[in-house]
Amino acid sequence: MANRYGEAALIASHPDKHHPKATPLDRWNTATKQLYPTSPTQQKKGGPRGAFLGLCEEGLVKGFVPGSYSAQRIHKDYAVHAVRLLLDGASASVTGLWREVADNPETPHTSQMDVVLALWKNDRIQKRA
Repeated sequence: MANRYGEAALIASHPDKHHPKATPLDRWNTATKQLYPTSPTQQKKGGPRGAFLGLCEEGLVKGFVPGSYSAQRIHKDYAVHAVRLLLDGASASVTGLWREVADNPETPHTSQMDVVLALWKNDRIQKRA
């Protein structure tokens, strides 16, 4: 696993039999609390959360219907663009994807691509865009 945010995306993407009506945000929050139990800052980090929720909004994460889950447009745009590149056969690397999706590739990514790649490599992305 690339990092804990990729792991959080995987945890959040799987159905929770104890809370079947949990929203994508509920699942994300549960996953980040599990992985970062003592760091509210890491639990609320906007880049990876926005990427996960944005992919869910578009119906790109298996098990989630399209809907309105986040107002963080920029992170969603990065993630959706990265998925489209992967669907078109782009190289599956954090650096390569970030270079393609960022307005300024010199700006460090904030784990959005880790979320995308964890979902992609673990077959949690709908193969449509």
